[in-house]
Amino acid sequence: MSAVLTPVFFVTLLAAGVRMSMPILLAATGEIFAERAGVLNINLEGQMLMGAMVSFLVGYFTHNMFLSLMAGMISGVLMALLMAVACITWHAQQVVVGITLNMFALGFTSFWYRVAFGVTTSPPKADLPGSGEQAIPLLSKIPFLGEILFNQNFLFYISVVLVIVANFVIFRTQFGLKLRASGEYPKAAETMGVNVQRMRYVSMIICGALAGLGGTFLSLISLNRFVDNITASRGFIALAIVIFGKWNPLLVLAASLLFGTTDALQLRLQAVGVELPSQFLLMLPYVLTILMMIITAKRSESPAALAQDYQRESI
Repeated sequence: MSAVLTPVFFVTLLAAGVRMSMPILLAATGEIFAERAGVLNINLEGQMLMGAMVSFLVGYFTHNMFLSLMAGMISGVLMALLMAVACITWHAQQVVVGITLNMFALGFTSFWYRVAFGVTTSPPKADLPGSGEQAIPLLSKIPFLGEILFNQNFLFYISVVLVIVANFVIFRTQFGLKLRASGEYPKAAETMGVNVQRMRYVSMIICGALAGLGGTFLSLISLNRFVDNITASRGFIALAIVIFGKWNPLLVLAASLLFGTTDALQLRLQAVGVELPSQFLLMLPYVLTILMMIITAKRSESPAALAQDYQRESI
């Protein structure tokens, strides 16, 4: 075991942890917008699945990374709008709608993937230009940190910028104030001229786009293929990380990196032949998530109107 614990092992582990955290980070960042506005978007898993499948199909047939990214984001937005219409306009119960749409997305993606490619023993690959790592000149040469942070895919750099922008927008802009008011006390926000329903729709569009982008990262960059249930409950992990990060994008970034590193650790421990049951190692990221929830749930204060239906009073 001591032979495994070398500097090279830790550098490659942390670099892989950064890569594996990206889908969760993108989805969780989008979920912050939805929950800050008062919508409990349980459909995060379904939006990631749709983004993964649609972006893979577009990438496979067009070989265009930009079109694939756009397709993944748009498919995530469409799934988010389905939930928004059901919950915001038709006032359906948010948890029930979210779970239903997750089941729909799982069946929909599996069916249409088989329509496109049939049943194959060797899943096709998209092999798009830009799906590999792009080293940043000079910074990538920094010992240890260069390989971990500055030799990643371009979506990692975009994701970090999105987190910083999200933190600024939520806590430093008028839009962010309206967003938070819609999730804390929607009736008071409405009296101050905030259109709560519109804010919730906008937040769901942002959430769907980022969740779809997270699914795109999985299928086009992380695995370079699509398989059934490719998200493997990462949408639910993202929901837990939002609570752990106290609805703050910067804290969610740290929590996502922790989960991604744990996921990378269990893969590497299996690869080096650690004498532990593989099932136990596979459990590690999810056990960590459960422990995080137990430790932080009571101290986390969610938006006061989270998951509560809001109907504008008629005059």
